[in-house]
Amino acid sequence: EVQLVESGGGLVQPGGSLRLSCATSGFTFTGYDIGWFRRAPGKEREWVSCINRRTGNTYYSDSMEGRFTISGDFAKNTVFLQIDGLKPEDTAVYYCAAAFTDSGTYYRTPTMSREYTFWGQGTQVTVSS
Repeated sequence: EVQLVESGGGLVQPGGSLRLSCATSGFTFTGYDIGWFRRAPGKEREWVSCINRRTGNTYYSDSMEGRFTISGDFAKNTVFLQIDGLKPEDTAVYYCAAAFTDSGTYYRTPTMSREYTFWGQGTQVTVSS
């Protein structure tokens, strides 16, 4: 069974950086994406970014302003989300999730929650002085 476990969240001052980790297990093929979402207090869950396991290609939400960098160390089954220049409005629970929209011959970048099948439990990021 696919499992995902996030870590790396915490309390950080505005302007700081964090690197979130998503440890994955249970995949038996490479046709999947690992995505990051966040849910801020009182707001809907929001797609941040994803990385395709098969190609290594990365994709970002246009609204993320270039402060987010996704990467993967697939030898260690881990995906990272680097967040720089943190702002109070980045305060949220960050989730990683797995989507299977890559058949090898057809690919659709998964940007919606409903496209993701497995989810981690989330890690809290709080940006405050």
